[in-house]
Amino acid sequence: MSSGAEVRLGLRENLAQFSLLVAINAFVGAMVGLERSTLPLIGRESFGLTSSAAVLSFIVAFGLAKALTNLAAGATAERIGRRRLLIAGWAFALPVPLLVAVAPTWAWIVAANVLLGVNQGLAWSMTVVMKIDLVGPRRRGLALGLNEAAGYGGVAVAAALSGWLAGEFAPRDVLVVASTAVAVTGLVLSAAFARDTARHVALEQAAQSAESAGAPSLTEAFREASYADPALRACSQAGLVNNLNDALAWGLVPLFLAAHGASAAQIGLVAGLYPAVWGAGQIGTGHWSDRVGRKPLIVAGMLVQGAALALLAASGGDVGLAACSAVGLGAGTALVYPTLIAAISDAVAPVARASAVGVYRFWRDMGYVAGGLVAGVLADAIDFSAAIAVVAAATTASGLWVALDLPTRPRVTERLA
Repeated sequence: MSSGAEVRLGLRENLAQFSLLVAINAFVGAMVGLERSTLPLIGRESFGLTSSAAVLSFIVAFGLAKALTNLAAGATAERIGRRRLLIAGWAFALPVPLLVAVAPTWAWIVAANVLLGVNQGLAWSMTVVMKIDLVGPRRRGLALGLNEAAGYGGVAVAAALSGWLAGEFAPRDVLVVASTAVAVTGLVLSAAFARDTARHVALEQAAQSAESAGAPSLTEAFREASYADPALRACSQAGLVNNLNDALAWGLVPLFLAAHGASAAQIGLVAGLYPAVWGAGQIGTGHWSDRVGRKPLIVAGMLVQGAALALLAASGGDVGLAACSAVGLGAGTALVYPTLIAAISDAVAPVARASAVGVYRFWRDMGYVAGGLVAGVLADAIDFSAAIAVVAAATTASGLWVALDLPTRPRVTERLA
């Protein structure tokens, strides 16, 4: 877009840039998906790790790096621009396959996942915020549904393909070659074709009787989104618990199924089903939340996730039951994931959006840290099923928290009528 071009809000009005960001986010998701069915197995087979907590240490490192990067990205996006942070995110992805390829110890793999966390925190955060900037408030849920559908569609395809290829080739080789191709493609698309959205933010802000003259400080945004504002507080805790159970699905479920005799291809199927349902479902759920409101979908989604995890805990490692659980977990997450970010965006002014989303995504991705620690320690101390059952209970409790704490806001279509 040239500097003199007219700026308009809307999905149809910004279709080219919106579609490009959808494609870029599919590559962002693929970077993580490649690890979902391979890296836990690499830890056991290539590095001889026997402790679940040790294997899941890469998720803890990934989650902490991503959470802190989300926080920094939200605070700096208004100052240095969304596009620059998007490109920087892909630059951090480039060393990841090299570190995995030459790693002599598991610590190198953990270090690679720190860089992957920075990549995800910058690149995914910016595709989210840039899409919200482009479409304006009326189609916000749909925009987020499409964004997350693309990202987790990328996760699903990469997880399933890498699991299948790991049955034919060395899992480490599969991960290195595929992640190199994804990182280079994502960087080229972002640097060559993505455009910044600062003018769209200014247009939306000017159309409102803004209560805030400028973006809030990081301290102010952190306080509001962490505990002071009921809507932001409820969403932040739900996001944390959602990613706590995602960490379990990512790191523990492959080990759980392998311990009961599942093949690499079967593990890849289960690992791919969950984000596939999650990704595809978000197109509809994001748009649905624009019409019926955010709260009903968030509460229902957390409760469905809790039920799916309870089924997995009781499955005894049966692949068929695990696949059913993966479908349920994906459906519940599809209800929750785009809706939470839309609810955050509803509750703040446009100039505060990047900071509020950044704090929310900080707490959400701290769920990876909590999940990696809780699941790993409990699996070692008791067993896999007990660890999954504890996370199922926490997910159900989170849904009840949202039901009690999240204010019921008018539907978007009512507010803009």
